[in-house]
Amino acid sequence: MPRKHQGISRQVNRERDCAKPAPSAKAHGVARVISKRGFCSRSQAENLVREGRVSLRGKIVRDPDAPAFENDKILVDGKAVTASNFVYFMMNKPRGYVTTASDEKGRATVMDLFREQFCKMFPGKPVPHISPVGRLDAASEGLLLFTNDTKWADVILSKAKDPVKEPTHTKIYRVQVAGHPTAEDLRKMEEGFNVPPRVFGEPEEFMHAVRATFHSEGEKNSWLEITLDEGKNREIRRMLAHLGYEVLRLVRIKFCNFELGDLKQGEIKEI
Repeated sequence: MPRKHQGISRQVNRERDCAKPAPSAKAHGVARVISKRGFCSRSQAENLVREGRVSLRGKIVRDPDAPAFENDKILVDGKAVTASNFVYFMMNKPRGYVTTASDEKGRATVMDLFREQFCKMFPGKPVPHISPVGRLDAASEGLLLFTNDTKWADVILSKAKDPVKEPTHTKIYRVQVAGHPTAEDLRKMEEGFNVPPRVFGEPEEFMHAVRATFHSEGEKNSWLEITLDEGKNREIRRMLAHLGYEVLRLVRIKFCNFELGDLKQGEIKEI
């Protein structure tokens, strides 16, 4: 074969080899791969696929679960979807904001606040596609993390197999309650107990705190410090309600290795 043709053949083979997944590569749904590249959320990617706006390896796909590999060529509206630069932020979430991208009731969301704060910090810079890591309910305040790095978010949200050896997965809250819980109440929280379901007809849930201590006491209320290693819905509020105490304020002050510190309410900080 002439040398010129040999060179072309080698180049084609190299390109073909690059397009092949590594032997150990694992396929995921194309929507998930788009999301993992930081292009948009998983649900947004699924909609793009169903609308026929996504091509995978040169062909339009309409199934969000169509198998795709990390190094596959994916286009949305004819433009390549490449891995975004990962960004990481923390926010001191104020009370009243819901942890979602949009709200059917028209309430203010943490994403509204994030965009507002990002534009103040980086005038003229496009707001990155980013999502909150986990949740804080509308009435709760404090530390909330944001990223477009889905792998990192999955690790942050996973429960430690051994909280003693992996204390970074814990979350710490300052909680103001009406009245004065007893030492026995706090001991019960650490031991754990069954809590009535939020929805009638569902089974009770076992809940517990890794640690529950007094922080300070006033004449009519108390501040507690409560550490959790799991993320059950409204866990602290439901445990305290079961013990007969109303939560007045709930502020997350630590999540994994990140601490709220002196970050002001409503502000964000790159981490």
